[in-house]
Amino acid sequence: MRTFNFPFFLTAAAFACGTFPAYAQPYPSKPVRVITPWPTGGLTDVVGRLIFQKISETTGQQFVVDNRPGASGVIGADLVAKSRPDGYVLMVHSTTHVGNPHIYKQLPYDTLKDFVGIGLLSAQTGLLVVHPSLPVKSVKELIAFARAKPNEILYASSGSGSFSHLAIALLTSMTKTQMTHVPYKGGGPATTAIVSGETQFLVGSPAAVVTQLEAKRLRLIAVSADTRLNQFPNTPTVAEAGVPGYEFRGWVGVFAPAGTPKPIVDWVNGEIKKAQTSPDMQARLEPFEPWYMTPEQTAARLKADYDKYGYLIKLTGTKLE
Repeated sequence: MRTFNFPFFLTAAAFACGTFPAYAQPYPSKPVRVITPWPTGGLTDVVGRLIFQKISETTGQQFVVDNRPGASGVIGADLVAKSRPDGYVLMVHSTTHVGNPHIYKQLPYDTLKDFVGIGLLSAQTGLLVVHPSLPVKSVKELIAFARAKPNEILYASSGSGSFSHLAIALLTSMTKTQMTHVPYKGGGPATTAIVSGETQFLVGSPAAVVTQLEAKRLRLIAVSADTRLNQFPNTPTVAEAGVPGYEFRGWVGVFAPAGTPKPIVDWVNGEIKKAQTSPDMQARLEPFEPWYMTPEQTAARLKADYDKYGYLIKLTGTKLE
């Protein structure tokens, strides 16, 4: 098992603070709990499991994923915010994390102050998919249908303020259309809803919808990024398909409670990078757009997206439902 020993200055500081017995131990010396505040089956869950399974294999220590869904990730995030900052509770969360403070009137934690960003795992480009029963095969046809029949299209999301919700909120704002939002408790349930015909439209992650596309249970009409995906080279971006200037891209990242020692943050970040770049993982991660950032780069991205989501939510009039 690979372990990380704190430098002398850190153990001395810990001793001075009265926490020496906990921090003198190698890290990790026991299983690490990785909370994912979403159900199984969505992008956040799938990518988090892939990365931390690899880290478990290479370090010889267990990193156990624990799904704690609810309230667009707030329930799980609150649990992490209140956990001891010793590296044994981590969180895998999506860009929804920086959207929630602009959606909810009050959160039980401070999004920017109560967490430290360790690094990113993957980008989040949405796939615009429709149920085959909806008579549209392109973004232009989708817009025309929505304009002709306001609010008749039911679109699923992984929760109010989630990436999938705001991606469509931005689309309806830019195209002056009206659709009816039906929030679920994660990407998995949202995908199940559209496959069953309970809803007709979804901006889903590749991890959640690609199997359904292969089975022709869903129809892909565009991608939300500003460039096409290697996995779907013939599928246009929304901007190419008739909405100039549209672009929406999120991420999946790893967090720890604020106050987690910097050496632990750096160690976990380093293991993430090793997992992302290991030869046996590259092919498995390629469909999920692996995206590496240092802790410092992650902190800057979090602040920028926090501001961006605040602006977008205000612009689109998104409210908690």
